[in-house]
Amino acid sequence: MDDISYAQIFFDNHPDIEVLEAFVIDVNGVPRGKWIPRERALDILSSGMAMPRSVYALDVWGRDVNAAGLAEGTGDPDGICMPVPSTLSRVTWLNRPTAQVLLGMKDTTGTGFYGDPRQVLANVLSGFRRIGLTPVVATELEFYLIDPVRSALDPVRPPNSRDGRWHTGQTQVLSISELQDFEAVFHGISTAAKAQGIPADTTLRENGPGQYEINLNHVPDALKAADYAVLLKRIVKGVARAHDLDATFMAKPYGAQAGSGMHVHFSLIDETGRNVYAGEDGPSEALLHSVGGLIENMGESMAIFAPHANSYRRLRPSEHAPTYASWGFDNRSAAVRVITASKPATRIEHRVAGADSNPYLVLAMILNAALSGIKEKRHPGGAITGDDHAISHEPLPVNWDHALNQFARSTFAYATLGPKYRSLYSACKAQELAEFAIRVTDVEYDAYIRTV
Repeated sequence: MDDISYAQIFFDNHPDIEVLEAFVIDVNGVPRGKWIPRERALDILSSGMAMPRSVYALDVWGRDVNAAGLAEGTGDPDGICMPVPSTLSRVTWLNRPTAQVLLGMKDTTGTGFYGDPRQVLANVLSGFRRIGLTPVVATELEFYLIDPVRSALDPVRPPNSRDGRWHTGQTQVLSISELQDFEAVFHGISTAAKAQGIPADTTLRENGPGQYEINLNHVPDALKAADYAVLLKRIVKGVARAHDLDATFMAKPYGAQAGSGMHVHFSLIDETGRNVYAGEDGPSEALLHSVGGLIENMGESMAIFAPHANSYRRLRPSEHAPTYASWGFDNRSAAVRVITASKPATRIEHRVAGADSNPYLVLAMILNAALSGIKEKRHPGGAITGDDHAISHEPLPVNWDHALNQFARSTFAYATLGPKYRSLYSACKAQELAEFAIRVTDVEYDAYIRTV
């Protein structure tokens, strides 16, 4: 069945739909798009929708980044955005009957536009196809539910539980009763995920006050895995809002509480469906070489894994957030956790990226690092035990400026993202960094305005 036939059947089956939300995903993982009335939806789904190419190079405040080369001085031309197959679905959390579709932009030759993060990942996956391998990928996303009422003096706080205010000193990890306190929210998330074909699996209570995690099932299509992560974040935020809450995927909303990560699980299968990471008596050479590639290129990838100023508050010792480029067997203190408990499910868990990152770009950097390790037969060095990081393990950049400088000079980022996208990303982040540099924080006023 072609896409337009599927779209016609969808609207026939949902006669109440009034509007279509059509959107792309920008450099920061933010949906940007338009509302299309129902009577024009089929035309958009068959012929595409025009969007300015510069939409992919906005800073986190939604402002043009002229240094990225897509806006000022170019005439700000449009590109044509076409629907991503199988993403036409119903939005369940809005009062107005609404559908949604994810779009990807084409350039003038009809191929994917270089500035689209989805196309960046697609380019990386072509390298796997050339050697007959397919990544099988899943993500785990952590987030906080927060009170929607905020002020300058109280910018973030947990929502009220059934028993009243949260006790921020309690972690209550894996608490069933605290899942039940927000049963309506999680039921709404589950309902929306099913309506949109998102393979959501386990939901659990995490370490921070109001912090939860939702895991997605493994799929043999990394583009879909990234789509699912993007769409799940949208679902969580939308459903929370419908229940008079907010949800944040900010890496570190509370300075003294656990940060939120996006852990990536993956393995590789060959053309027969065999997991090439599973050896006869443990991990295969392919797995170990993949780990070697991940370790080798981790420092240069940190600007993608930790894309914002706040991201680096999460990267602290004893926070279950890696600060060294290390690996270990079933070890959550390591940046790369190798899981071999079940031979068919032998896989790698990459634990570095924050929940605030762009899933397409994170998967591009992780998967290409693994691929480069296989091609170069790179050895990972020794596995750690406990949290004993040897002197030979490279400390990861825990400063945004340092990470961006490494990224801007990185030959690995150049090869993975392409020179034009590496420049686009660097320009967007440089503009954000410059904005933070001129903002004076409340803690500076508290410390200095009368004291020094």
